[in-house]
Amino acid sequence: MSTLTATTEDPRTTPARPVYRVTGRRVLSSEWAKLWSLRSTWITLGLGLLFLVAFGLISASRYKSGINSGHMDRDFADSTAVSLSLFGTNFAQLALGVLGVLVTAGEYSTGMIRSTLAAVPRRLPVLWSKAAVFGLVALVVGTIGAFVAFSFGSGIVSGTPAAMSLTHAGVVRSLLGAGLYLGLVGAIGAALGALLRSVAGGISVLVAALMLIPGLISLLPSSWQDNISPYLPSNAGESMFALTHDSTTLSPGAGLLVFLGWTALALAGAACRLARTDA
Repeated sequence: MSTLTATTEDPRTTPARPVYRVTGRRVLSSEWAKLWSLRSTWITLGLGLLFLVAFGLISASRYKSGINSGHMDRDFADSTAVSLSLFGTNFAQLALGVLGVLVTAGEYSTGMIRSTLAAVPRRLPVLWSKAAVFGLVALVVGTIGAFVAFSFGSGIVSGTPAAMSLTHAGVVRSLLGAGLYLGLVGAIGAALGALLRSVAGGISVLVAALMLIPGLISLLPSSWQDNISPYLPSNAGESMFALTHDSTTLSPGAGLLVFLGWTALALAGAACRLARTDA
């Protein structure tokens, strides 16, 4: 009679899968990776930097030619090396603001936002991370562009009434203010993209707020203009990096507070819609 010997085998143990927690640092890292993985990021940031530097140099060259020819344009009569170098800020803000819109609204147009919110169910950290990451990038690009434009522009206008150096009072503050302004414009663009969830809609509102509305305000009676115009986003932002001020403009500190208020308003609207509505 044969006997069967039963052998017991140890059950195979599978290694436990690591548990990943959603943390603020990881959300920031994810948004950082997504930002630099897009070709449009490199192109648009390059355009913003090009606009800031190129138009500043063109403005300084035009001023120098006016001085040499003796036919100075009235728009350039009271210019300084700072105002000439930062002439391209109005063009750079469009490039950086549009890229900010694309950072958020682009995910809605492709449907990638569903995967993003599935990975970060609390939602709001996604918005804060997108705005913080791109705002910081825009600030760095804007600051570098402002100092580069001034370094070359001041050399062009050297020996003219507009000549200035970094040691002149208010110059460094103006250049840093321009970089900070462009960084906040980038954050506003990201907020508008999340609020409207449309690339075309976000860009339209951004252009209207920064460029069209100030022109429409000029059609109002002068007494209304004096009370409204300084608090518009573009005018408040311009006072952040203007070297001189008068009774119709805000001081740099007041302009910064007003522009921070506009930025907070845009982010609050985006946060409210993100928290209350589905993707």
